[in-house]
Amino acid sequence: MFQSIMMGMKNAGMLPRLSDTERQALEAGDVWAEGEFFKGNPDFKALLAENYGQLTAEEQAFLDGPCDELIAMCDTWEMSRTRQVPDAVFDFLAENGFFALLIPKQYGGKGFSVLARSTIMAKIQAAGAAVAAIVVIPNSLGAAELTEKYGTEEQKAHYLPRLAKGEYIPCFGLTELTAGSDAASIKADGEVFRDEDGHLKARLNFSKRYITLAPIANLISLAVRLRDPDNLLGRGEDLGISVMLLHKGMEGLSIGARHDPMGVSFHNGPIYGENVVAPLANTIGGIDYVGKGWKMLMESLAGGRAISLPASAVGGARMLASVTGAYSMVREQFNMPIGLMEGPQAKVARLAGLQYLMEAARVYSCSAVDAGHEPPVVSAILKQQLTELMRSLSIDAMDVMAGAAIQRGPNNIVSDAYIAAPINITVEGANILTRTLIIYGQGANRSHPYARTLVEAVEAEDSTRFRKALLGWIGGMVVNFGRGMTRYLTRGRSAGAPVKGETATYYRRLSWASTRFAMLSDLAMIFMGAKLKAKGNFTGRLADVLSWIFLCTATLRRFEAEGRRAEDLPLVHYALNYGLKEIQDGFEGVYANFDAPMVGWWFKSVGGWLLRLNPIGKGVTDTLLAPAAAVVQTHGDNLKRQQAGLHVPAESDRGAGRLYRAFRMLHEVRPIHAKIAEAVKARRLPKGHPADLVNLALKQQVITAEEAEQVRETRRVQLESWGVDEFSPEDYVRIGSSTAVTEGFIGKDAPRPKLVASGQA
Repeated sequence: MFQSIMMGMKNAGMLPRLSDTERQALEAGDVWAEGEFFKGNPDFKALLAENYGQLTAEEQAFLDGPCDELIAMCDTWEMSRTRQVPDAVFDFLAENGFFALLIPKQYGGKGFSVLARSTIMAKIQAAGAAVAAIVVIPNSLGAAELTEKYGTEEQKAHYLPRLAKGEYIPCFGLTELTAGSDAASIKADGEVFRDEDGHLKARLNFSKRYITLAPIANLISLAVRLRDPDNLLGRGEDLGISVMLLHKGMEGLSIGARHDPMGVSFHNGPIYGENVVAPLANTIGGIDYVGKGWKMLMESLAGGRAISLPASAVGGARMLASVTGAYSMVREQFNMPIGLMEGPQAKVARLAGLQYLMEAARVYSCSAVDAGHEPPVVSAILKQQLTELMRSLSIDAMDVMAGAAIQRGPNNIVSDAYIAAPINITVEGANILTRTLIIYGQGANRSHPYARTLVEAVEAEDSTRFRKALLGWIGGMVVNFGRGMTRYLTRGRSAGAPVKGETATYYRRLSWASTRFAMLSDLAMIFMGAKLKAKGNFTGRLADVLSWIFLCTATLRRFEAEGRRAEDLPLVHYALNYGLKEIQDGFEGVYANFDAPMVGWWFKSVGGWLLRLNPIGKGVTDTLLAPAAAVVQTHGDNLKRQQAGLHVPAESDRGAGRLYRAFRMLHEVRPIHAKIAEAVKARRLPKGHPADLVNLALKQQVITAEEAEQVRETRRVQLESWGVDEFSPEDYVRIGSSTAVTEGFIGKDAPRPKLVASGQA
């Protein structure tokens, strides 16, 4: 019977057909926390026991020392205007090991943890996009990481020390005109041949674009599809994708032109190659790794997606929450801080609550990679969700700061983050693809307790394995159905919680959500089958549910890891209520679009109506807004703790520095303002702003002369912090003129440390 069922499923095309590249992508990495959610009954005790890392003393010293020094020496406005990174900055990066974060110490590197690299990447966003990219690219997917993992001993000995010193500035050549999110379809072509001296080489032709650091790079990790028409390697003609190391200066290699991504001045440009001849031994891993490039990339991205782009998003979001909270209390309208008005307050609360969640997800996931996991689904969740959240939070910050946010100049704090936000959306797989295919598609194939085994059994025509997997799946569905009904009727109380107190309800609701997610996944895979691969909107909603279950779990993990601090509860409540509503919205989208006979009708009618009667989450209520916003609106120790790992500029600095100065001074002057307010209430003084009443208050002996001067000085600093930049007509034209920035922009290298001579290793 099971043999006939198995063959029927195979012949009917009920299971998705996988290409070799899809299979390699699915097999990369391992299953981590997401596997618990596909089971429908997550073990939160185990998830809370997962590593939530901390920096070592050496890593913390680097964060507090060289990182702050780097940021302090970077004039982001001047670099955006000139589109150049000064020589001094390049030299500082090289001398202080910023290119060596992931390289092992035996090769001259720092050997820092994944968490440390991520934390450094998050912090140095304050140095500007151009500088951040120069640090991020050498310390993420590319020459150093791939050589360290897969390189030959000779390659490691040659490249890693030079990469660590900044003698090699690397870039990674993957994207092409016809291969963007579908990176496996690259057309870059290499033909293997034997030269006159008997050495195996490859003749390469390629056209790459969107390559970060390409304009200043002298070492390229090139993804290329190699052919062996004479079968010199004995593996047939099509060798598949390989990653080869090319050096600037090789004949036929063109590098140095620039793209202009959103006007953000990080180095990005195309790479062209016409009949570039490279030794086949330049393949990362040597000749034995020819054709294994795609597998190498997928394995590296399995954990790597959780590092650089999420770090950038989290660093930006935390900065925006900090400065927007301060601005909302410094900026006044109608004689009161705008942050106390419910409209702006709601935006500030969202910034505060979601930056807490984002930081939790970053640390939790990086800690998992440090512990040996390589979770491709969780990495994709971080990349897609955190970059999307950063984009929406940048809009919130712009809304609160209003006119001060749209007038560009050295005192503008938030516009660069807003302008740059779409860039991270597109990198390492566009977010649309990541959401609709990778998170749920790869998750369902890898993380479901039975799906992958079932597919493999059908492909192998193994009826015994098929029977075991099918019966296990059916049994799991029956158990989850009963569990789901019970949790629906008890609003998750039957699930229990691993902790007591105010957060216990969230564990119960997330267990309830996980059960429903598992049930819907099973029904979708059974009734929609291979059609799911083309149902991007539908799988995208399931991906949203999975993503927010994980993000909420990470938030709870952070709360526990940091000692269940009562002062963090407003942020936890905001983040969890927000996340549960996102989960509920995802479910409702699934009910309304379940495209299957009978089951779909039930969800679209009676079933959907019943499920909506008892929602898993109702969203953030108004009562949660003021406490959450207050965390970043109140100067003090708790705010400093929330700012840990961020660069807080000196109060003498323009932009955020002058804002933080006014914020502090307003906090310190508050008792004096309170005295004046009491006098107004007692009718000793007329109504008005304390700064306008200071002379009268002094005359009435409500305050002392020293206090009066403090009020005046605070008001002066406060008004100064509201100011925006203005330019003379000549300066305005110079800033906007293309001629002012053409030199050094196209076809010429920006300054950099001394580089090794061009050539081939």
